[in-house]
Amino acid sequence: MKLIPLLAFLSLTLLFTHCKSKPQESAQANYDSSRLKISLAEWSIHRSLESGTLKAENFAAIAKNDFGINAIEYVNSFYRPHATDTIFWKKMRAMADSLGVKSQLIMVDDEGELGGLNPVKRKKAVENHFKWVDAAHILGCHSIRVNAFGEGTKDQMKEAMVDALKQLCTYAEKRNINVLIENHGLYSSDGKWVASVIKEVDMPNCGTLPDFGNWCTAAKWGSTENNKCKEVYDRYQGVSEMLPFAHGVSAKSYAFNEHGDETIIDYSKMLKVVKDSNFSGYIGVEYEGSLLSEHDGIVATKALIEKTWMELNTK
Repeated sequence: MKLIPLLAFLSLTLLFTHCKSKPQESAQANYDSSRLKISLAEWSIHRSLESGTLKAENFAAIAKNDFGINAIEYVNSFYRPHATDTIFWKKMRAMADSLGVKSQLIMVDDEGELGGLNPVKRKKAVENHFKWVDAAHILGCHSIRVNAFGEGTKDQMKEAMVDALKQLCTYAEKRNINVLIENHGLYSSDGKWVASVIKEVDMPNCGTLPDFGNWCTAAKWGSTENNKCKEVYDRYQGVSEMLPFAHGVSAKSYAFNEHGDETIIDYSKMLKVVKDSNFSGYIGVEYEGSLLSEHDGIVATKALIEKTWMELNTK
C-alpha cells in the first residue's frame, strides 16, 4: 500500500474509533468511570419481590432496563424452590448474558449457623451452602456471601467460623467461587474480629463483603437505620479493616436529605476509604430505606455514589 493512501486509511480509522467511543464517555470530563463499577443488590427491591409486583426471574432485566446497571447481586431467599435446579440457573445465566449483565454473587441467608459450636450442626450448615456455591458457579458469579452467626464467646465463635469456612472454601475452591463474610450484626460487625477470622482461615478464596450500614454489634443483621442501635462499631474503621480482603462492597443507604446525601452515612468519607484502599471491584447499590420507593431509593443511591466518586477524582 502506498504511503498517502495508508495515512488516509489510518486517519479515517482513528476518526471512526474516536466517534464510536464518544457515547460511552461521561458528561463530566473528570469522571473516572473506568475505576467505578456499580452493581445492584437484589435486596434493594425485596418488598416488590415479596409482594409479587416484580419477579426474581427478571432481576437482570430490571437492573439493566430500569436502572442502567449491568452487574447484579442475588439474594438466595428469592430462589429457594430452584436452589438445585441446574436448568433454571442456566436459563438465568443465558438471560443475563443476553442483556450484557454480569452476575457477581449470591447472598446466602438462613442455611444454618456456620459459627455454631456443635460440630455436627456446623457441618450440616456448611453442606447447606454447597447448593448455592453450585448455583453461583453456573451463573458465572465470583462469590457467595455468608453470615458469621453462632453462639459462644468471640474466641469460641472464631474457632467455629474458621473450621466452617475452611470446609466451605475447600468445596467452593473447586468451582472457582469465593466465600465472603459480610458485617451483619453481633460479632460480624466487629471489623477486627472478621479480619482475624479471614487471616486464620488463610485461603485465597476466603474474603469479605464490607457493608456501609450493618454495624450494630447488639443485634443480628446489624441494621443502623434511624440510629436506633446503641452499640455501633465505627463504620469507617470497620470497612477499612475489611477492605484488604474484599471482593465487593455494599453501599447501604437508608434515607437522604434535600441535597441527596445519606443522612447517617457520610458517603464522601466512606467512599474515600474505599478509593484509598485501591479496591477495584464493584460497589453494590443496596437501598434499605422506607421513606422513598424502592425505585427512587436505588436511583438516589446510585446518583450519590457517582457524584461522590466524581468529586473524589477531582480533589
